[in-house]
Amino acid sequence: MSKPIVAIVGRPNVGKSTLFNALAGENISIVKDTPGVTRDRIYADVTWLDHSFTLIDTGGIEPDSSDIILSQMREQAQIAIDTADVIIFLTDVRQGLVDSDSKVADMLRRSRKPVVLVVNKVDSFQKFMGDVYEFYNLGIGDPVPVSAASRLGIGDMLDEVVKHFPEGSGEEEEDERPRVAIVGKPNVGKSSIINKLIGENRVIVSNIAGTTRDAIDTEVRRNGKDYIFIDTAGLRRKNKIKEELERYSIIRTVTAVERADVVILVIDATEGVTEQDAKIAGIAHERGKGIIIAVNKWDAIEKNDKTVYEYTNKIRTILSFMPYAEITFISAVTGQRLPKLFELIDMVIQNQNLRIATGVLNEIMTEAVALQQPPSDKGKRLKLFYITQVAVKPPTFVIFVNDRELMHFSYTRYLENKIREAFGFRGTGLRFLIRERKGEQ
Repeated sequence: MSKPIVAIVGRPNVGKSTLFNALAGENISIVKDTPGVTRDRIYADVTWLDHSFTLIDTGGIEPDSSDIILSQMREQAQIAIDTADVIIFLTDVRQGLVDSDSKVADMLRRSRKPVVLVVNKVDSFQKFMGDVYEFYNLGIGDPVPVSAASRLGIGDMLDEVVKHFPEGSGEEEEDERPRVAIVGKPNVGKSSIINKLIGENRVIVSNIAGTTRDAIDTEVRRNGKDYIFIDTAGLRRKNKIKEELERYSIIRTVTAVERADVVILVIDATEGVTEQDAKIAGIAHERGKGIIIAVNKWDAIEKNDKTVYEYTNKIRTILSFMPYAEITFISAVTGQRLPKLFELIDMVIQNQNLRIATGVLNEIMTEAVALQQPPSDKGKRLKLFYITQVAVKPPTFVIFVNDRELMHFSYTRYLENKIREAFGFRGTGLRFLIRERKGEQ
C-alpha cells in the first residue's frame, strides 16, 4: 500500500507552517508573523517510529475578512477531507476557541475522516492546560497540547496520528497490477486519454479547465493484462485565485503519484513545457517513480521532418533533471499512438524492477574508474571499494567509498551513465547511496 497522507488544517497564524517544518525536520515553508504567508513547498515525507507518511500543508488562507477566512478554511478542510487519511486540525491556545474553528470542526466531523485535534502554542503545560480543556467543546475528540515552536508534545501528537493509519499501510500490496497515474495541468487532456484507453466516457470531460471532480481509479484490461489508471482530479471548484488552483492541483498530484508505480505526465503540445509541468515532473522524480512524458494534442501542431526532434530537445532541456524519462507524442482526440502507451508502461515497470548482479556491477565500476580517475581533494583521492544493488522501484545502489565528502555529484552521475549504457533503465530514475567503509582510507 502507498504511504498514508496526513493534512494540516487551521486558521491563519495558528502555526501550521511551524508545525509542518518541525515534522519535516527542515524549514520548507516560509514562516512569517503575518497571517496567510505560507508559500512554497506543500508536502514532505515524515517518519515516526516505524511509520512513514506524506505530510501536506493545505495553507494558503488570505485573511481579508472573517467571512473570507471561514470560506477559505472550508475550502482547505475540503482539500484535506478529499485527499488525506488523517487530518490534523490545528488551533491556537492563545487566541482561544473562535467561531470559525467550530464551523470547520462541524465539517470535519461530518466527513467521517479521522481527525486529531491539536492545540498549539502551549509553551507551558502547567500554565495553559486549563485553556486547552476549552477545545473539548469542538466535539471532535481529546485536544492534544503541543508547542510547534519549542517542539513540545510532538511525539504524543504523532502517536495519535499513526493510530489512525489503515492496517498494513506503507507495506507492499498484494495487488500486482501496475498502477499508472496520469498527471498534468488542468485541461491538458488527462481524462480524455483515459476515456480513449477504456473506450467509454467514464470520467467527466468538458472544456472548462479543472472539471474532473475527484481522483478516480479505473481498471483497464489489455492483451490479458490488468492495469489501474489513477486520474488525478483536476479541481473541485473553479476558483478565481490562480495560486490556490495550482496549489490544489499539486496536492492532488502528490497523492496520486504516491500511489502509482508509473507516472504519465501529460503536456499540452500547443503550450509546450510550463513551470507547473516541471513542478509536477519534479514530484514524480523525487519519489523515484517510472516516468513517461506524453505530449498530447500532437494533431494540432504543424509539423515538418524536424518537429519531433526539436520538441524532444526542448523537453530534455527544461526537464534536464530527468533525462531518463520516455517521451511519446499522442493525440487523445484521434487516438494517435495511444496503444503505444501500454508498451511503454510495461517497459518502464520492467526497468523499475530490474536487478543487476553484484559481480556485474563491480565490473562496470572497475572499468569506469579505469577510464576516468575518481576526484581528489588536497592530495586525498576518492577510492571506490564496492557497489551493490539494495532495492528496486526505483533501482537503488549503495557505493562504499573511503570518504563520502570526495564523492562529487558529477562522478556519481558518471557512474550512473555507465550503468545505463550497460542496462538502459529507460523510464526510471536510479538512486545512489554513498557509504563510508570505516577503517579503510
